Amino acid sequence: MLNKEIISESLPSLNPGDSIAQALDLMADFHVAHLPVVAENKLIGLIAEDTLLNVSDDNGPISQLEDSFAKVAVHANTHFFEAVQRLNEFNLTVVPVIEEDSEYVGAISAIDLLRYLSNNIGINEAGGIIVLEMDKIDFSFSEISKLVETNDAQITQLNTILEPQSGIFSVTIKINKLEIADIVATFQRYEYRVKYYFGEELYQNELRSNYDHLMNYLNI
Repeated sequence: MLNKEIISESLPSLNPGDSIAQALDLMADFHVAHLPVVAENKLIGLIAEDTLLNVSDDNGPISQLEDSFAKVAVHANTHFFEAVQRLNEFNLTVVPVIEEDSEYVGAISAIDLLRYLSNNIGINEAGGIIVLEMDKIDFSFSEISKLVETNDAQITQLNTILEPQSGIFSVTIKINKLEIADIVATFQRYEYRVKYYFGEELYQNELRSNYDHLMNYLNI
């Protein structure tokens, strides 16, 4: 999905002549800490709430703070992962979207971006999760996929991350079924390090354990 397809339609922009008080009011109304400043349909920059709060006179125009505008934006026709990256990199609540020559198209709120990201990686879909740890050189998507499929299941999402300090390669797998005990056992049989797993069996085991503890307590 492209950035231009997930623009938050309700988000306002600011004009350079708007007062600091107006900008703060809009941020409060829309529950954001950043807003784009636009003049003649061109993005000038992104103003932060913290910058506005540091000004003693809130009747002045925000144009006097132009040196503090963040020059951050994403292009309309790039994948929305770019917006996720900018949001994380600069700790933003709003990401401006532009066409060529800084033409302002709109903005994406962090809340909407999180919603699209969740849908994209299948968080809302039912299924189990398995987290494996390994050396990066040992990672093989085809082998992991094969081991899952031998248990009549499929991988719906796979994410990897290399932990800089430890050098451990972590692989998070989303499975299209909640009954994952056999899959976990298969990974262990092939000497994969299973760090975590979350499925129906774990829930049922915890529920049974809690029930047993309650019964023991009542029998005291």
